[in-house]
Amino acid sequence: MAVGFILVAAVLPSLVTAQEILVSSGINTLQTAIDGAKPGSTLVLQAGVYGGSVNIDKPLILEGKEKAIIDGNGKGRVITVNAPNVEIRGLTIKNSGDSLATEDSGIFVTKLGVNALIELNRLEGNLIGVYLKGAVDAKVRKNTIYGSRNRHMNERGNGVHIWNSPGAIVEGNHLRYGRDGIFVTTSNNNIFSNNQFQDMRFAIHYMYTNNSEVSGNVSIGNHSAYVLMYSDNLEVSGNSSDAARNRGLFLNFVNNSSFRQNSVLGSTEKCVFIYNANFNLFEANHFEACDTGIHFTAGSKKNIISGNSFIDNRTQVKYVGTRYIEWSANGQGNFWSDNLAYDMNNDGIADRPYHPNDMVDQIVWRYPMAKLLLNSPATQLLRWAQSEFPSLHPGGVTDSAPLMDRPTMILSQNE
Repeated sequence: MAVGFILVAAVLPSLVTAQEILVSSGINTLQTAIDGAKPGSTLVLQAGVYGGSVNIDKPLILEGKEKAIIDGNGKGRVITVNAPNVEIRGLTIKNSGDSLATEDSGIFVTKLGVNALIELNRLEGNLIGVYLKGAVDAKVRKNTIYGSRNRHMNERGNGVHIWNSPGAIVEGNHLRYGRDGIFVTTSNNNIFSNNQFQDMRFAIHYMYTNNSEVSGNVSIGNHSAYVLMYSDNLEVSGNSSDAARNRGLFLNFVNNSSFRQNSVLGSTEKCVFIYNANFNLFEANHFEACDTGIHFTAGSKKNIISGNSFIDNRTQVKYVGTRYIEWSANGQGNFWSDNLAYDMNNDGIADRPYHPNDMVDQIVWRYPMAKLLLNSPATQLLRWAQSEFPSLHPGGVTDSAPLMDRPTMILSQNE
């Protein structure tokens, strides 16, 4: 049907000025329709299976009717976008090749794909779901992306892979399986919001990406949720992590960033791991039921940590060092579920400072076999002595204004 339309249009070119073109299924019908369409046209794909690989080299809209499928048959990239202002919506796109070396993807957008819009599609069985490689101001919205289930996780591709694509917006997608949900490197001014991630290595993985936002995302049952590395000036707010295997939030060389209203719930090894990350703000977050609430190490300095809730973590804070670190700001500290404190003047602040780690903790972290002595009289005597003589405390974290009540969190729209 599409081929016949294009042949008629060749005789009557005035009929093909940026209009709607109906395309019927088949092996080569879609590429033939693309090649014959005028820039700005809308190609409406009828129900059926279309053969990939497909190359879009002009501004077009690809819009699928229900059950319109583009099948790459296990070879290369299913769709390649090589033009600005391309829109792809309402399609099932599946079965790319399986070579990471050639970046096989469901949809591959090159640096020519400025302002690409990819929305309301279903991508499944592709090595990489959507790859933005140098595309400026691209948007990936409200797609369902099911990645590879290869038993070797590191041989899988990512749901959305972004390289040097400033202004990218990835929002409202449901991503499952594959390696990482969103992997971004060497990019700036990106927004990742209101996505859901499940059964992956990392939900969101940042590398060398600055001045960006991560907000309102939900991570369920991934190895780690939000892994942020070598990046500055991030706004991370309203995200949740549930039952991550290893870490809810992981910061490595992240600086001058803010973390507000995030929630990490166990069963997780560490709610937060902070490694050599400086000048960050942690405010009004909720960390619950992890083996360790926050593991804080490697010289991280001048981080402000106040107004957070630490609930029923086996170890609230792990800090191995001799520096004295204050975790309160402007007269407000954090809420600690294990702080048996009094508030005689009813100002909402406990009457005594709280030390989430003490000399016994330091000994156990350095010499794990010392756990056998935790209930011994000598250990109890050491803890009593520290409580009566604070000068014995060997550095570490102090909350000088611990909260008596748990702060109220403003939940994100996904929770």
